[in-house]
Amino acid sequence: MNTGYFAADVEAAIVEMACDDKRRQLMRFFKTAPGEYGHGDLFLGVTAPQVRSVVKEAKRQVDTDQIHLLLMSPYHEVRLCGFLLTVELMLAARPQRRGDNTARARERRRIARFYLDHARQANNWDLVDMSCPKILGTYLVYPDEHGHMPSTDILLQLAASTNLWEQRIAMVTNWMLVRHNIFQPLITIADRLLSHPHDLIHKAVGWMLREMGKRQPDLLQQYLRTRLPQMHRTTLRYAIELLPEPDRLHYLHLPT
Repeated sequence: MNTGYFAADVEAAIVEMACDDKRRQLMRFFKTAPGEYGHGDLFLGVTAPQVRSVVKEAKRQVDTDQIHLLLMSPYHEVRLCGFLLTVELMLAARPQRRGDNTARARERRRIARFYLDHARQANNWDLVDMSCPKILGTYLVYPDEHGHMPSTDILLQLAASTNLWEQRIAMVTNWMLVRHNIFQPLITIADRLLSHPHDLIHKAVGWMLREMGKRQPDLLQQYLRTRLPQMHRTTLRYAIELLPEPDRLHYLHLPT
């Protein structure tokens, strides 16, 4: 791969945009105080659009050896940049009408493995949500080099993790699968995480169920009818957000 940019170049571009006022705001927003889910994370005070401007300049010119260095940074925004650069590599490896799609399939597998090896560096919800659907999700919705669909068992493994962020990856990756009308992994993972104690998982499960309901409203309602007693109230509110008002009110007034 042509490596036109090094990790140090990318990080320097982000550090140059650092802002103390924004840093304090971001640290509050992403819950970095002691006892909160983002405790210990360090911010520079660079917004996501600013990070994306660096990605736009450097995309597909940074190889995974250099992205690894970005993902190991103590700074949240530098890790975000690393994940977004990985997204760009995966998007470039999607099947094309022309070219060697066997090589592209092998590249998708390589990038997915690279992502999984660095999954715990996505240690806040924004890093998870902006990376896993387009990296791991893209890998799972296209055939491998042998023409077979990749196994979604990796999502079960992530859901069984004791790490909050890997569990959220297991759930939010389904956003891409649902867009390709693949629903069973979502249902299976949702079942495993319905009793999870953390609000960030309650929201993720409800969000993905809502996405399923956009395409298969009957399937969503069937799921709600059978799982409502086990469902956290936050999950329910997210899941029914786009249902017709009579249906929303019906579920809200049922005991959970």
